[in-house]
Amino acid sequence: MSTQKINVSKISPVLMAFFVMSFVDLVGIGVDRVTKDMGLSATVAQLIPSAAFLWFFILSVSVGVAQSRLGKKNMLNIGMGVTALGLLVPYFFYSFAMVLIGFALLGIGNTIVQVSANPLMVDVVPGNRTSSFLSFSQFIKAIGSMIGPLLAGYFALKFGDWKLLFLVFGIVSILAILWLGSTRIEETRIEGYRATFASSFKMLNTGFVLLMVLAIFVVVGVDVGFNSNSGQFLIKRFGIAQTAAESGRSVYFLGRMLGTFGGAILLTKVTSRKFFMWTSVLGIVCLITILLIRSSVLAWGLVFMIGLAVANIWPLVFSLLIERYPERSNEVSGLVMMAISGGAVIPLLVGWVSDLSNIAWAMTILVACMIYLWMVSLYCLRKPVPVPVAGQA
Repeated sequence: MSTQKINVSKISPVLMAFFVMSFVDLVGIGVDRVTKDMGLSATVAQLIPSAAFLWFFILSVSVGVAQSRLGKKNMLNIGMGVTALGLLVPYFFYSFAMVLIGFALLGIGNTIVQVSANPLMVDVVPGNRTSSFLSFSQFIKAIGSMIGPLLAGYFALKFGDWKLLFLVFGIVSILAILWLGSTRIEETRIEGYRATFASSFKMLNTGFVLLMVLAIFVVVGVDVGFNSNSGQFLIKRFGIAQTAAESGRSVYFLGRMLGTFGGAILLTKVTSRKFFMWTSVLGIVCLITILLIRSSVLAWGLVFMIGLAVANIWPLVFSLLIERYPERSNEVSGLVMMAISGGAVIPLLVGWVSDLSNIAWAMTILVACMIYLWMVSLYCLRKPVPVPVAGQA
């Protein structure tokens, strides 16, 4: 961390990048709307989030290596540019093939944005506020995630075209590029040291790094899996109408938004390890409960609570890794973003199980994922991360 005080003029355009980062969550509304428009099966529909999140596995380490040469700000603007392109393609050329291409571009852009934005945020905030600001940045991201389904519904009712959402968000992405490009940011760099593929993957030999990278894989799988399947779950399990069930996604993201805002405050008073444990427990309890109940009213509350529970796990895991390896931020960021490919794998698995049996059984996969996160949180709580030794891998 290079600054000792909060500089709003530098933090604000980086926070705007987190709003752009939220646009990948359009996979949820995309699954519902494209399924309805084109009559897709549950498994085929889940190719949409897979098309987006697969790129995190393929590109993240490469982006981390390139970032050590080109700089975080430059990579972030490149990522937002690809994001804008991915949003405009399905708006102007609407077919299933173009939707997959558009979401693939959205995933590529989002991979770059996520690899770059998090360590750049670390550069512009005080070191003792890293966990808090990373949670607050997820609050900004959750705002975009929450308003996406609402805007899609509004555009569908007002103009008869939900895809206007792509055009609006594409324009926002371009404005974010111009804002960040005009802001001068001093990045933290280690002279004479550059990340490589070998140095990045070598970090996975460390048990702690592997454990935490898998935790990112799992929590993103839970987030995207619930996001992309919650609409169909509410429809089939509780008989809720499609438009109302889609708004349930906004309830989920409202929970995430308030959770990250509350987390940003609580993490100034509570240790990140204890917070990680309790939020994992909350997620397990809420997911099991929503699978057992029959009340649609209670289901809405649980959708909100699940969003609240999931909200802070990603920034908690990331901050714990950065805390352990501050001098390896590019490699850590690349590995963590590679693990976001859990958003491609787990939702597809949920869709496949749903086609084989039913949506309720498929959602138990998310419960198993939350149990793993709880176990990781206990490990972190019982074995605090030691102070790193200079040059240690």
